[in-house]
Amino acid sequence: MAIANNKKAYFDYEILEEFEAGIALLGTEVKSMREGRASLKEAHVKIIGGEAFLINANIPQYEFGNINNHEPTRSRKLLLKRRELARIAARTAEDGLTIVPLRFYFKKRNIKLAIAVARGKKLYDKRHALRDKDMQREAERSFRGSKKLF
Repeated sequence: MAIANNKKAYFDYEILEEFEAGIALLGTEVKSMREGRASLKEAHVKIIGGEAFLINANIPQYEFGNINNHEPTRSRKLLLKRRELARIAARTAEDGLTIVPLRFYFKKRNIKLAIAVARGKKLYDKRHALRDKDMQREAERSFRGSKKLF
């Protein structure tokens, strides 16, 4: 079950390879996310000192928290296997590749983050994607219209 999706990532980036990462959260962050309150809109992933961090993801403060409530946009450590981290670091060392967070979701009782190694799309690629999406939508519409005749 998805908690938060980063729809803009699929539009702005060409996804090359996906990874599943655990995330180190505080108790009030988990409670807030269980209520479905999280945003990956401005978030990005950075590798600092051999560790991956999710930066600028917004998890609003827990409504019923006390003075120990968390800071909404703090940096959060991602939990990846050493081999995966090395692979991601090697891929992002290439020209024009970056790490993009895609979605928060539940896996059993744990909260996971899907991240991807991606390449930024150019403006003409975005236009092409929009045109394809419109053509697909139009084809579905015409198919639905012809189905009703019978």
